[in-house]
Amino acid sequence: MNKDRVEGKLKDLAGRVERQAGEWANDPEKQVKGTAKQVEGKVQNAWGKAKDASKTNPPAKRPEPASSDVETEESAALRRKA
Repeated sequence: MNKDRVEGKLKDLAGRVERQAGEWANDPEKQVKGTAKQVEGKVQNAWGKAKDASKTNPPAKRPEPASSDVETEESAALRRKA
């Protein structure tokens, strides 16, 4: 888990608290600020997850088929005729 994921989770949590406090206090401005902070935290957390995934899962290489696995045009034509 990297720094972006931790900070993102903390911002998300702080935004939830601020938004809920705004709802209880009937303060639309606080609700909007809390929601914005929550979204910012979710984006930062997602960015951290993507960075972690790119480090742990390098792109997979597709194996090249063996020469006996490759169908030639001639063998394909013979197979279709049969």
